[in-house]
Amino acid sequence: MNLQIDWSFFTWDLFSNFVLKGLYFSLTLTVIATIGGVLFGTVLALMRLSGKKWLDVPATLYVNGMRSVPLVMVILWFFLLMPLIIGRPIGAEVSAIITFIAFEAAYFSEIMRAGIQSIPRGQVSAGQAMGMTYGQNMRLVVLPQAFRNMLPVLLTQTIILFQDTSLVYAIGAYDMLKGFEVAGKNYGRPIESYLAAGVTYFVLCYSLSWAVKRLHKKIAIIR
Repeated sequence: MNLQIDWSFFTWDLFSNFVLKGLYFSLTLTVIATIGGVLFGTVLALMRLSGKKWLDVPATLYVNGMRSVPLVMVILWFFLLMPLIIGRPIGAEVSAIITFIAFEAAYFSEIMRAGIQSIPRGQVSAGQAMGMTYGQNMRLVVLPQAFRNMLPVLLTQTIILFQDTSLVYAIGAYDMLKGFEVAGKNYGRPIESYLAAGVTYFVLCYSLSWAVKRLHKKIAIIR
């Protein structure tokens, strides 16, 4: 088989006409899902660490349940079943945002739980001795340090989240991978389009991973 690569396919027009729109959605979805996932995940982590069964059990079931199901299945279930429940269709973009927040919260909660548990108990006891409530102790003493300790891991999970945004193709959302696919179909060059997509994902994710490693070293020096 003689594989011929059309190098003229790799032009700026490819990105400006097809890819940038999808890249914008992929980045937007990543940012929103990260913020929502961290907030929801922190709540889940606090529920699991509360020591109260009525909070711990449902949070544990949610986290373990979400982590036991492939993300693409969650995306499809929500997109296909939710309109039947609420009686009206939900757009692919909205479905992707809600699904990613709900799914990633399970992973971010485990990161936050580990971060909270990494804080020495002596600091928690000191806060209690000063008269702080549980909420004040968490907000002023524990969580700021936990976020700092877990920042490299949180950013690494965010990079994985960005890679996972390509799964929204299953419900027809226009992400970066979809942009490359549409370009490949329009120009009749599917091999070149997927090659360009692979290189673009690699460059973006490798650059972000390198930045996270640099940040991790700086945090280690500060400690």
